[in-house]
Amino acid sequence: MVYLNFTDLSDEAQNRLLEDSKKDVERKFGDDIRKYVRENYTCFETMIEEEALRNLYSYTFIFNV
Repeated sequence: MVYLNFTDLSDEAQNRLLEDSKKDVERKFGDDIRKYVRENYTCFETMIEEEALRNLYSYTFIFNV
């Protein structure tokens, strides 16, 4: 679960969430993504960013008002 203050949805907070998601994706799926990148000649950073955006939808957000 990710706890957020409803008034703290600034660009900095959104970037922080995306960076946390990138770290989470790399920790969970980094080896599989590296293998896919090698086999399909794609960019690792692009793949991580795309997967991090998808990963954000799997989080449970709780907003404090």
